[in-house]
Amino acid sequence: MNIEMYTRTRCPFCVMAKSLLDSKGVAFTEIEITNNADLRNEMILRSSRHTVPQIFINDTPIGGFDEISNLDANGKLDEILGSALGAVSMCS
Repeated sequence: MNIEMYTRTRCPFCVMAKSLLDSKGVAFTEIEITNNADLRNEMILRSSRHTVPQIFINDTPIGGFDEISNLDANGKLDEILGSALGAVSMCS
């Protein structure tokens, strides 16, 4: 499973999203875009959004903190993470 999160320094929503993923016990790659126009443009191209965080699971855009938090509240985040883990296990 590959989880990537575009973030900025001192972004409270980024901190909350990282905390949520940490609570799920999943590893993720943080892509810090503060003062990096190339990475910011990459994020916008991938997500069609200008705000952080932007979260991707296996290259699928999830959205930001509001979206991942809603997925978690509805039990869907565990399903996504579980199916992503299962897909990786089956390929191993």
